[in-house]
Amino acid sequence: MLNIQHLTKVYGEKKAVDDLSLHIAPGEIYGFIGHNGAGKTTTLRSVVGILQFDAGEITIGGKSIRTDPIACKRELAYIPDNPDLYDYMTGIRYLNFIADIFGVSSEVRGQRIHDYAARFELTDDLAQPIAAYSHGMKQKLAIISAWLHQPRLIIMDEPFVGLDPKASHLLKGMMREFCDAGGAIFFSTHVLEVAEKLCDKVAIIRGGKLIRSGTMEEVKGDDSLEEVFLELEGESC
Repeated sequence: MLNIQHLTKVYGEKKAVDDLSLHIAPGEIYGFIGHNGAGKTTTLRSVVGILQFDAGEITIGGKSIRTDPIACKRELAYIPDNPDLYDYMTGIRYLNFIADIFGVSSEVRGQRIHDYAARFELTDDLAQPIAAYSHGMKQKLAIISAWLHQPRLIIMDEPFVGLDPKASHLLKGMMREFCDAGGAIFFSTHVLEVAEKLCDKVAIIRGGKLIRSGTMEEVKGDDSLEEVFLELEGESC
């Protein structure tokens, strides 16, 4: 589904991402872990076509994000760490705008918006301008918009930040359902307990370099993911 080969992104003299290679297959929830500034967001933004990169290749469903970005973006959805929504729009207008972009029919979008808004208890707020939304409400709206066109790949940067426990639990269930149906998810998180319970595979990045990756059991062994992460981070001190 998502294939990252030898990705390198340079800012000035600093390599924000240094020769990174990962493969996320259909059906997998793949966690991406590292401290602030490790290169996670740069990687995710490169994957979705927001950032140009200096070397390597990224393909989604066999298509290159460099040479065929529109085809790639039809296959994916992206939730950034701080969703930049159109505050002047109402929630329902924003969702219809996203549905228009991806060509979702009126009938299909209506049912999906109804279902997802009900799940997140956002139905009564869709008529309100997004400017009046709390951070958590904006995060919920961004999640609904990502699921709206039923992409094959979802990229998320710290998706649980700002969500209440009930919404976090709901999102984890939706992620599992999505991947069980053949989709793939690649997401960054600082919540290691969530990653350990939820992810099929995990990658740890430090200073732009991949330092460990594989199935959850391969990465953590008999320890907790938190213990492994802190041990690997300690090796850099």
